[in-house]
Amino acid sequence: MNISVSTLALSPKPLDNVFACLEDRGLKYCEVINEYPYDSISKDLVDSYNIKITVHSPLSDINIASYNETIRKSSVSLIKNSIELASSMEPGLVVVHPGQIPILGKKFGEKILANSKESLSECSRYAEDRGVMLCVENMPNIDGLLCKDINELDKMVEDLGAYMTLDVGHAHNMGFEISEMLQSPLIKHIHLSDNDGSFDNHNAIGSVNIDFETLFKELNNRNYRGILVVEVKDPESVTESLDYLKNNFKNLF
Repeated sequence: MNISVSTLALSPKPLDNVFACLEDRGLKYCEVINEYPYDSISKDLVDSYNIKITVHSPLSDINIASYNETIRKSSVSLIKNSIELASSMEPGLVVVHPGQIPILGKKFGEKILANSKESLSECSRYAEDRGVMLCVENMPNIDGLLCKDINELDKMVEDLGAYMTLDVGHAHNMGFEISEMLQSPLIKHIHLSDNDGSFDNHNAIGSVNIDFETLFKELNNRNYRGILVVEVKDPESVTESLDYLKNNFKNLF
């Protein structure tokens, strides 16, 4: 297993500062959210550090499930841009959100879900053609978000020929136990944060009540060899999370 840190907590620091800080902590991976201020990422910059990056496709102002076809197609185009970026980087992995129901869209849930599947299918084929692993992320318990149930997401990505990013904080917020989170063989990427179950707070790892000891034991039992991304809310939570992991799970470093 390899520890990574998401730029979620570190934006808008310049990427060279981000990479230097991660190298100082002995890390070799970073997950870059591919939107402003990281909408353009220089391969030369990445190559100048001993850092490999996974790409998180844009989160803001897009919806691949939209019933507005212009917005849906534009959103898919942005995902494809992230896939192109990931294809030029190691390890060649892109994280994608499945979309959401618009404010007035509750009457059209079936159409919106179908649009999400159509968009993800198109992106999955595009990723496969470019040697990129596309991993769809499970969502937290927030009204309107799709794919909050990890079992439903597992079935969807299997049908698509894609893979899953398991967000442990999101799954905990949805009421899943650790053993229930890890059933799918299609989990190839994992996001880590903590919360008390009531909301997806992206708190520091080990600061609330997710059972990370059981999580890492189960991951070892399942021979998980992917990346574990610390995806927390601020720089202080990054430091707290890395200290917690290093002090309690030295084999991860």
